[in-house]
Amino acid sequence: MKIAVCVSHVPDTATRIVIGSDGKTIDPNGVTYIINPYDEFAVEEALKTKEKLGGEVVVISLGKDANKETIRKALAMGADSGILLKDDAQRDPLGVAKALSEEIKAQGAELVFFGKQSVDYDNSITGQLTAEMLGYNCVSVVVDLKLEGNKIVAEREIEGGREVVETSLPAVITAQKGLNEPRYASLKGIMAAKKKQIEEKPAAGSEKTVEILKMKKPALKQPGRIIGTDKSAVPELVRLLKEEAKVI
Repeated sequence: MKIAVCVSHVPDTATRIVIGSDGKTIDPNGVTYIINPYDEFAVEEALKTKEKLGGEVVVISLGKDANKETIRKALAMGADSGILLKDDAQRDPLGVAKALSEEIKAQGAELVFFGKQSVDYDNSITGQLTAEMLGYNCVSVVVDLKLEGNKIVAEREIEGGREVVETSLPAVITAQKGLNEPRYASLKGIMAAKKKQIEEKPAAGSEKTVEILKMKKPALKQPGRIIGTDKSAVPELVRLLKEEAKVI
C-alpha cells in the first residue's frame, strides 16, 4: 500500500517572530524552522501503519528548498522517499490542497496523513480540502486509529468528548496530539536519510482565493493590579469585574 504524509516547514514556536517590512509576511532573519509538530504525529502513524501492514511511505512538502530539511527529518524517522513541490509563492489552503492532491493522485496513495493543523497559520483545513479534491473519505483530529483491510475505525476529538467513526480506504486522516508518541530519528536513520531520494517537482498551479492584507502582533497584556489584601477590597473588585472586565 502507498501511504503519503504531507508535512509543513514552519517557524519554531519558541522563535521570536518579527513582522516583515511589507506588513504581510514574517521577517525570516533569525527564525528557526522545524517540521510542523502535528505533522510528526502524522509521520509516526504512517510509519506504524507501514510496519504493521507493509507498503511504502512517501513524504510530500510544498514550498522552497528549505523544506528539504523537514523532509529529511521524516526520512530519518523511517519514511522511504520524499517529494518537494517547489513554489516560492505564498499560498492559501485551497492552493496548497490543489498542489498536494495532484501529487497524491499521481502517486496513487490510498492512505494520506496530515497534521490536524500547521502552527504558523492555524487554518486547520488543508487536509479536509485535499480529501475533497481527491474524492477520499476524511476523518479529522484523530487520536486513535485502527486499520483492518479496507476498513478504518478512528476515534476523534470533539467538543466536550470523543467520538468513534468508521470509514474505508481511500482516506485522509488528520492527526491530533495523543494519537501516538513520535519516535526519535536514530543515528542509523539520519545517515540513511542522506542517501534517500528527494524528488523535486514544480507545484501544480492554483488560483489565489485569499490574500493577506495585513499582519499585526496581538496587543500586550495589561499588567495585573492588586486591589487590596483583605475583604474590604471585595466591593471594588466586584465593581471592576462588572464595569471594566465585564465578566459578571
